[in-house]
Amino acid sequence: MYQVLTYCHSLIRWLLLLSLLFAIFRAYRGYFQNLKFTKIDNLARHWTATLAHIQLIFGIILYTQSPVIKYFWANFDKAIKNIDATFFGLFHIILMLSAIVLLTIGSAIAKRKTTDKDKFKTMLVWFSIALFIILIAIPWPFSPLANRPYLR
Repeated sequence: MYQVLTYCHSLIRWLLLLSLLFAIFRAYRGYFQNLKFTKIDNLARHWTATLAHIQLIFGIILYTQSPVIKYFWANFDKAIKNIDATFFGLFHIILMLSAIVLLTIGSAIAKRKTTDKDKFKTMLVWFSIALFIILIAIPWPFSPLANRPYLR
């Protein structure tokens, strides 16, 4: 079951990244070209936030079931000295939670803005900051902090 959840988590990660990039692209284009905030823009905003929340649920389940996390909290004094365990035990979850909070707030604020330009600007700023944090928090294969393959 753990491996199925891990696979789903990886798949949703890529869907979220693609959705986030698409939403940021739409927001950038809309803001700088003074376009109308269309139904597609609103769907990009909505589904990006929704995918982030689905990813959060899978992430929390995996966090509580992960052998690395169980080891980290059971042997905190020793594990905190291991960068890989510390990355997953603390940094990854804190950064990802922060990114999802930013995405959620940005989506809610953009939804309530009255002008199209303000909607695009809000999405562009909040979603870009969230993307930056997510890119830092992903255990890329080339990361010096912790690394995992692109797909497991």
